[in-house]
Amino acid sequence: MINTVNPKKLIQEFVADDYKTAAVFSKYGIDFCCRGNRSIEDVCEQEQIDKDALLNDLASISQTSSAQSIDYKSWPLDLLIDFIEKKHHRYVTEKSPVINFYLDKIARVHGERHPELFEIKELFRESAENLGSHMVEEEGMFFPYIKRMLEAKENGTAPAKPEGLETVERPIAKLMEEHDDEGVRHREIAKLSNNFTTPEDGCNTYKVAFEMLRDFQDDLHLHIHLENNILFLEAKKLEDSLSVLVN
Repeated sequence: MINTVNPKKLIQEFVADDYKTAAVFSKYGIDFCCRGNRSIEDVCEQEQIDKDALLNDLASISQTSSAQSIDYKSWPLDLLIDFIEKKHHRYVTEKSPVINFYLDKIARVHGERHPELFEIKELFRESAENLGSHMVEEEGMFFPYIKRMLEAKENGTAPAKPEGLETVERPIAKLMEEHDDEGVRHREIAKLSNNFTTPEDGCNTYKVAFEMLRDFQDDLHLHIHLENNILFLEAKKLEDSLSVLVN
């Protein structure tokens, strides 16, 4: 196959243009959500990946991509925020206690033969706790401010800023750093669990726990992608447009 994929294009740009490419990056073990600010050339050199094979797989995705794929970049920011809250934030809130319960159970039953379960359990507990605080911060301050900026642009006025906020740069940097931390945790969970593979002596609860962990990671990847690669970038652009408007 002759591919026309630009190897200098950033991973986050591929995924923002077509989320189906995320499956390709996952296949090669490439972090597309937290470390998506690298080009194909850079990541292939750094991680010793066959660049031609990766480019061909990406070209194949672009050729077969259907019009039914969701174009999140075209969504209004307030709609994207509502989607993130109602789908991804709600998912974390609902699934975290269930996964914690299952991990605690299989660690007690199987931990002697599989001591890695104790580390997996602790890593996920930390993730759930930190994501909870992270989401409270987003829903309490950052997301409402983006919506106020949207209203201000529509009305031709300056938005009321939260106390201590000068620009969105600092909260975005903090939120992205927290995303990076979760990326590290969940890559370690995947490694410790042999990519969520239930061992031969694992029970049904063991299998369910690992399947839920895999689903949680997949949901988190999309969750972080929507924020890092679309929402945060558009929030910066929105703030810049307002500064021109009010000055």
